[in-house]
Amino acid sequence: MSEIWPSELKVSKDRRLLTVTFNDGVEASLPAEMLRVLSPSAEVQGHGPGQKVTVPGKRNVGIRQMVPTGNYAVRIGFDDGHDTGIFTWHYLRELGVSGLEKFAAYEVELAEKKLSRDPR
Repeated sequence: MSEIWPSELKVSKDRRLLTVTFNDGVEASLPAEMLRVLSPSAEVQGHGPGQKVTVPGKRNVGIRQMVPTGNYAVRIGFDDGHDTGIFTWHYLRELGVSGLEKFAAYEVELAEKKLSRDPR
């Protein structure tokens, strides 16, 4: 696959949706909740196999800020204080393609652990 990068990153007015348009014209609409619970940060993914954390209660999370990280990524800060996830262009594209499946798997994990998407 050729090099992919965003030609536009746009956060909705309610701060709950990130729309990414890539240089090849593909557009991805990524809900803030999905970005938050699938964050590539060590806080969510852990530091090794078996350390991934299932993050509950983020249904209403919003995007607070986006900070460019070099030419390859953006660090997204959320209004719950989480701001350590560095989302590469490749990972944002991956979420655009397979994010719904990843989010469905997250919902199964929540159910198995008797957790909820709703805040406490």
